[in-house]
Amino acid sequence: MAQQPSPATLAHLRRARDLMDRDYAQPLDVPVMADRALMSPAHFSREFKAAYGETPYGYLVTRRVERAMALLRAGSSVTEACMAVGFSSLGSFSSRFTQIAGETPSSYRARPHDGMEALPSCITKVLARPMPWY
Repeated sequence: MAQQPSPATLAHLRRARDLMDRDYAQPLDVPVMADRALMSPAHFSREFKAAYGETPYGYLVTRRVERAMALLRAGSSVTEACMAVGFSSLGSFSSRFTQIAGETPSSYRARPHDGMEALPSCITKVLARPMPWY
């Protein structure tokens, strides 16, 4: 069984996670994220997965899909949402979106989201958050 990262390691990992949360639309890869956490890429990947239960890239893709869902609910086109959250290929965006959200971006955009608008944004974020697919 993997040991939980130390408080110091968690502080470094949070720096990388904050980078992904803030700059999700930028071209981020594991070496860039590891550099932010002051770790080697391999060590960073192991520690991130031990701390958060998913890989760094998986976390980043889930954040991107989460942001795309919000854009689609607000009326953006699928292509606009794809480009706004950092995907360069509409095909890979649609594929990942479908894996994570359980439906295509087009069908997600087309269905009503009226119930979400009546809720406070902090609750909407929890309810609309996609679950990782791995």
